[in-house]
Amino acid sequence: MPADRTSNNQEKGARGEDLAAAYLEGKGFTVVERNYRAKRGEIDLICRHIQHGRVVLVFVEVKMRRGVAFGRPEEAVDARKQVRMEAAAEAYLHLRGLGEVDCRFDVVGILAGEPPRIRHFVDVFGL
Repeated sequence: MPADRTSNNQEKGARGEDLAAAYLEGKGFTVVERNYRAKRGEIDLICRHIQHGRVVLVFVEVKMRRGVAFGRPEEAVDARKQVRMEAAAEAYLHLRGLGEVDCRFDVVGILAGEPPRIRHFVDVFGL
């Protein structure tokens, strides 16, 4: 992939993550880590959220697109991506020594525009 296209994709990804982080923080989430990378996968945002009086660790995949010609952004989180996210989450939990902790996987789909349209899908798959 040409360098200018890579940097453009990275900028778009960072903008999407910024929008998702601000949206989630507005909903009471606390972002604890961004762009966590492990050998077998990566996670865009890792957040803490209080759910039913308990702290839940939320692993978030962010997808942003300019339109829906190739499907909605959240549809890009396929089974292969889910497996990679689960592997990265397991590595994160192990590395941090968190053991048995409540966790879930969310997806934030963003359609770019003014204003951007953000859709948050809660607990879409799991370990």
